[in-house]
Amino acid sequence: MPDPIVIVGAGPTGLTAALSLGLAGIPVLLLEAEPALTHDLRAGSYHPPTIEMLDALGVAGRMHETGIKVPTWQIRDRLAGVVAEFDLSLLQDETPYPYRLHLEQHRLTPLLLDRIREAAPSVAVRFAAPVETVAQDGSGATVTLREGEAIRASCVIGADGSRSVVRKAMGVEFEGFTWPDRFLVASTTFDLGALGFSGAGYIADPEAWAAVFHVPDTGPPGLWRIAYPIPPEAEEEVELRPENIQRHLFHLLESARPEPPGGRFTLKYASVYRVHQRVAQRFADRRLILAGDAAHVNNPLGGLGLNGSVHDAVNLAAKLARIWHDGADRDTLLDLYDRQRRPINIRAVQAMSIRNKALLEEKDPAVRRQRLEEQRALAADPVRAKAHLMNTSMINSVREAAAIT
Repeated sequence: MPDPIVIVGAGPTGLTAALSLGLAGIPVLLLEAEPALTHDLRAGSYHPPTIEMLDALGVAGRMHETGIKVPTWQIRDRLAGVVAEFDLSLLQDETPYPYRLHLEQHRLTPLLLDRIREAAPSVAVRFAAPVETVAQDGSGATVTLREGEAIRASCVIGADGSRSVVRKAMGVEFEGFTWPDRFLVASTTFDLGALGFSGAGYIADPEAWAAVFHVPDTGPPGLWRIAYPIPPEAEEEVELRPENIQRHLFHLLESARPEPPGGRFTLKYASVYRVHQRVAQRFADRRLILAGDAAHVNNPLGGLGLNGSVHDAVNLAAKLARIWHDGADRDTLLDLYDRQRRPINIRAVQAMSIRNKALLEEKDPAVRRQRLEEQRALAADPVRAKAHLMNTSMINSVREAAAIT
């Protein structure tokens, strides 16, 4: 019997790939360094084609039980309020899911794992199994765990994040840069929807811009996550002090004039993280393959990174199934995976997320006015707005990738 496909990393990418392969009856060993699923608080906005893919895997229905449908998203000026509101119902002829679905990824990963356990018996999942090295040869690859155990694999999928061991074994560069400013993410139970915020919004300001998202909690009104930049020289422990977060939130939400009970926002959590824009030189090399953050990372403006990672996993799993079951040529299909996913990521994820950041933080007053006016006019024209949404919702990028042969 052939050696299993080994996947390194049990985040959304690795779990999606494992589930996709398992539903095709392919033996998979999924290795996760941590003792349990991680509680990542950063990503959690799913675009229509991603929901379609997760529906095909039997997970979207459960996501909808907890997730929040977001039919519109806004661009706001910090002082003037709403500049443009985009209505995703314009996509109703293109997708059965003409909305974003918000569900933090730490709520998605247990659903994926449960689905694997109930419907994919060919998948084995091992926690507390950190991978030390990966090496490939003519007949497969060897994965060596930190305690010395060696595991043979027919191929290895690196879904092990931006510091990927698999990518390092491939010897490819992670080209790009790290933003000098960091992102602070804070969440509050104060209902910003009552102040006119849609479930997804972006606040433009030369100094104090932000992204605002509505995500589920244990009860209504859910949580409102606000992500904003902190300067390179700022000390994290100082920025994370509750009084400083309170000050930032009142400043960011100035146009809405929030009046939280007692004059303070109830905060649930806050964290700081660095933001990168990087893409691996190539996504596949014989028996070693990259997907998700191991292959590409980007800033979170637009909710593109997690979605692109799911797209990687589903695309790759379909090709590996053809190799496994039909004897399709491995090199040809993995080269196609690279050609479909890498250029699309550069054009549709990296470039778009960089443009989104530039729009929000533009400092030149004339350029800023022009760009915001362009967004206002775009949202007001249903034809142009739909064309814009086809890009921002990643429908076009999925279709463009599928057209590459």
